[in-house]
Amino acid sequence: MAGAFYPSHPDSLLAMLDEFVSRNPQNVGAGVAPHAGYMYSGRTAGKLYSLIPDAETYVVIGPNHTGYGSMVAVSTDTWLTPLGEVETDVEFIDAMPGIIIDRDEIAHKYEHSIEVQLPFLQYICSNFMIVPVCMGLQDEETAREVAAEILTAQEKTERKIVVIASSDMHHYLPDDVCRERDAKVIDSIISMDVSRFYMTVNSMQASVCGVGPIAVAMLYSKSKNATAELVDYSTSGDVADKSQVVGYAAIAFRV
Repeated sequence: MAGAFYPSHPDSLLAMLDEFVSRNPQNVGAGVAPHAGYMYSGRTAGKLYSLIPDAETYVVIGPNHTGYGSMVAVSTDTWLTPLGEVETDVEFIDAMPGIIIDRDEIAHKYEHSIEVQLPFLQYICSNFMIVPVCMGLQDEETAREVAAEILTAQEKTERKIVVIASSDMHHYLPDDVCRERDAKVIDSIISMDVSRFYMTVNSMQASVCGVGPIAVAMLYSKSKNATAELVDYSTSGDVADKSQVVGYAAIAFRV
């Protein structure tokens, strides 16, 4: 997705990340970050990555926009961005029970939601691995099963991990309507009540694309007795037309 969602030249990409990220690492065990083009959502994403601490492994969970591949898929391939290669944590993946999560590269091949998070991670941390999980199924039961697999693998490997949920908020609404509807969804996330979050999304028929990944981050964070905080919010209307916008939220789960 280099050259489309973010600059393909390393110097241009680093200059953009320099503008977006101001490092102030804190005790953040998970977060929600948007995944649109950096010119639209990069500033909001950067507010989260400013707070994300160094970790051995980042579990990056994104929605499956394409419909390709397994409905819940982890990649074991090496990933590549203009800033270099990123290795997957195969030991951690091996430690996951594999009850709901399949090993499948097809689901990741054309999907951008995980890839756009990687340059931010490369900017804040020089030595790390990733566990990339792409969710086509995003219901509450699936989210609970994915969270359980992550927790099992963490217990087995004793890894220091941070979970990143990749999601945009509402899509293609007038700016004022998007902000109003997003506020309700964000409030349900901050409540740390996963069932309430799903009820809110379902009752509103919310066009939030990463409901499942957000729920996994909430469930993982609840197991660590974390609290949630909205770090930043914006819409594409801040830099483009306000008649049809997409909402972006950066949410930190503090442990």
